[in-house]
Amino acid sequence: MAEQSLQQRNRKTLTKLVIGVVAMFGFAFAMVPLYNVLCDITGLNGKTNSSAAAGPTALDEDRLVTVQFVASNSRGMPWEFAPETRSLKIHPGEIKQVSFYVKNPTGEHMWAQTVPSVSPGVAAQYLKKTQCFCFDKQQLDAGSDESMPMIFYLDPEIPRHVTTVTLSYTIFDITDRVEAEQSAEKKDLAAR
Repeated sequence: MAEQSLQQRNRKTLTKLVIGVVAMFGFAFAMVPLYNVLCDITGLNGKTNSSAAAGPTALDEDRLVTVQFVASNSRGMPWEFAPETRSLKIHPGEIKQVSFYVKNPTGEHMWAQTVPSVSPGVAAQYLKKTQCFCFDKQQLDAGSDESMPMIFYLDPEIPRHVTTVTLSYTIFDITDRVEAEQSAEKKDLAAR
């Protein structure tokens, strides 16, 4: 009798553990999409839009905001990557163009993708890019370099307490992924 009771308790404990593991996995799986939605709604973590914005409707000449530009490479990315302009002062609503320099010093053709971030996070929703290299994958032949433009403005509705905005880009090597996609497309076309 005591042995049967012990087996029932062990079975209940095992069932609770399995349910707990499944619930934790489900929660972890849902975290990334939930986090992205939260960031899009609130501007947290400085996530910016990944599509072109329309031009500004007004210009606030009563104030200047300093915009700083930072570039970094992800681990293992051999390209040289740097802003050609480190910072500038602009009026909210004023359209500006800056460029980022990239060079592929390797002996291989490579693909890259940049991911932007804005600090402070509240400023992300007010930074509007009308053209940006970050909207598309970038490719460079071995030894090539390029100046990649970005055209942007700050929405005049940006809060007055925001006096400095830092736009940071991290560049990632996506060569393997792009080549795998291209190979799959070629196989798909050959199968038709």
